Amino acid sequence: MLVLRRVSFLLSSPSPRAPLAKPLLLLRPPQTLAPTARQLVAMAASVPSAGGAGTMSRDAFRAAVTNTLERRLFFVPSFKIYGGVAGLYDYGPPGCAVKANVLAFWRQHFVLEEGMLEVDCPCVTPEVVLKASGHVDKFTDLMVKDEKTGNCYRADHLLKDFCKDKLEKDHTLSPEMAEEYNRVLAILDDLTAEQLGAKIREYKIVAPDTKNSLSDPYPFNLMFQTSIGPSGLSPGYMRPETAQGIFVNFKDLYYYNGNKLPFAAAQIGQAFRNEISPRQGLLRVREFTLAEIEHFVDPEDKSHPKFGDVSDLEFWMFPREDQMAGRSATRLKLGNSISEGTVNNETLGYFIGRVYLFLTQLGIDKDRLRFRQHLPNEMAHYAADCWDAEIECSYGWIECVGIADRSAYDLRAHSDKSGEKLEAHEKFAEPREVEKLVITPSKKELGLAFKGNQKLVVESLEAMTETEALDMKAALESRGEVEFKVCTLGKNVTIKKNMVSINIEKKKEHQRKFTPSVIEPSFGIGRIIYCLFEHCFYQRPGKTEDEQLNVFRFPPLVAPIKCTVFPLVKLEKFEAVAKKISKALTAAGISHIIDMTGNTIGKRYARTDEIGVPLAITVDHTTSVTVRDRDSKDQIRVDVDEVASVVKEVTDGQSTWADIMWRYPAHTASAADEDGAQP
Repeated sequence: MLVLRRVSFLLSSPSPRAPLAKPLLLLRPPQTLAPTARQLVAMAASVPSAGGAGTMSRDAFRAAVTNTLERRLFFVPSFKIYGGVAGLYDYGPPGCAVKANVLAFWRQHFVLEEGMLEVDCPCVTPEVVLKASGHVDKFTDLMVKDEKTGNCYRADHLLKDFCKDKLEKDHTLSPEMAEEYNRVLAILDDLTAEQLGAKIREYKIVAPDTKNSLSDPYPFNLMFQTSIGPSGLSPGYMRPETAQGIFVNFKDLYYYNGNKLPFAAAQIGQAFRNEISPRQGLLRVREFTLAEIEHFVDPEDKSHPKFGDVSDLEFWMFPREDQMAGRSATRLKLGNSISEGTVNNETLGYFIGRVYLFLTQLGIDKDRLRFRQHLPNEMAHYAADCWDAEIECSYGWIECVGIADRSAYDLRAHSDKSGEKLEAHEKFAEPREVEKLVITPSKKELGLAFKGNQKLVVESLEAMTETEALDMKAALESRGEVEFKVCTLGKNVTIKKNMVSINIEKKKEHQRKFTPSVIEPSFGIGRIIYCLFEHCFYQRPGKTEDEQLNVFRFPPLVAPIKCTVFPLVKLEKFEAVAKKISKALTAAGISHIIDMTGNTIGKRYARTDEIGVPLAITVDHTTSVTVRDRDSKDQIRVDVDEVASVVKEVTDGQSTWADIMWRYPAHTASAADEDGAQP
């Protein structure tokens, strides 16, 4: 019986991106993984080893995975011969192949299935675009410096690590202090720079490398700044996300789509964040690949015609009410989550379901995947709802996909800044009489009163909501003047009755103009790939009692190489057949490698199992060959002329290995073959 090594770690992790806000630390994952906080600490210490004997610590497991990935060139630190640069990694040949396969499936699963409009926008972005989106002013983390060496650290990471270490390792901790540390972890994302600094001083937290004292926290913008053109007068940034390129192209994309909603635009591309202290390997890097979707929808109708396709899916969900009540995640049916109001709308729910199918078909363990709803302190003021697809790995729960209803914030922000109306319209079959709020600032009176600030005051008045405008109208009629906050000025001004006219007028309209809402699924591809590496990794016994063989159990969908071709021994007639099969595999579009070395067949199997090749063809006859399955190690005998079609059938997902086993005679390999002895 083959026993697989599996890992279940229950630690929290930071967010890979911050389109809305940062996720809160989660102390209680799903009941099947860790029912209580006490079990969390005990179970995080070790995991079962292959064969059920002994244990492997989370650090040892991670080291085994990382060592295999780097040794087999899935990825390596960038610029390694110069000492490397933290947060930058190169993908090697098998890593590139896995990444290409993941992205190809993403395009198939989302872009083709949903008829999305794919775009490819520049990585360098003018400052004005990111000023409008809020990134220039708000895309920051709080940083502290080692006062002697100048080394930089994220302030919240230091405080979080300190509290977690105390909770997990300090067995003399009093109940009062345990409650205090848990409270700090729960409110970590709400702490101001002053509050973070106070806690760091109170707990006497020092620089982890040198034990030197730390500076007070201060904001650090995570974007890489650059300039466009030789003069240096046109500031820009390396984009921190791909979404803004889609938003600024909305008008043209809407026209391209026949002026019809809903529609979605998609983009795959590089993004850049100047992380303060990159750690956790591929999970927190300075350059990474994002795949983002912006689904534009009428804010008054967020139903989805294909929601029925996913409504019966059931998986782990972690609604905010359960988080705030201290309960664990539970398995919920997606359709019920919509009908009960847990998920805000059908379109958001549809994408949650599609993300679940995408991740599980890639090879992510469905029992180590959950969808966590953002808490109130994480939600941006404009967001209607937001869920994160979190995957459990040796680093804890990692946010890999964010699925957010961002309302109309992004289009309105760019419309206000650029002056372009980024709107959609709905034509009426018959004209409709509607009541419409009309705000008419008196530019002459405002100019006399506010001079150079006139434009900012006018823009703020015109941007009032209906409720704000009616409240102002009532105040002006009763008092003749009212205090009005102009956000762009950062202060209140006095508006008098002669400065603005506010009326509700009846008009006949032939169409309705509106700013669409946006449902945004955003995928951190590198994070998904790393979690996939861990979920697919296991060890099984080798030739000797102490030997453990590394295996990546990639589904054929994402495996870097689909099959290998081995002549059993170095004979010209076998090598000729191997070349014939290789030619047929190439014609069928199947990635493969042909190995004509003199190594034992067992060693060749082990070498390709270690990079996750699902099938191996061994040429031991001139008219028929054996085909071996990587995980079961079962073999079947297939005619040479059929073998390429059999491999394609399995690797394309048309049939499973079990289906193929029924159709072809089994071939029994000797123990010596599998263990590495020369046949």
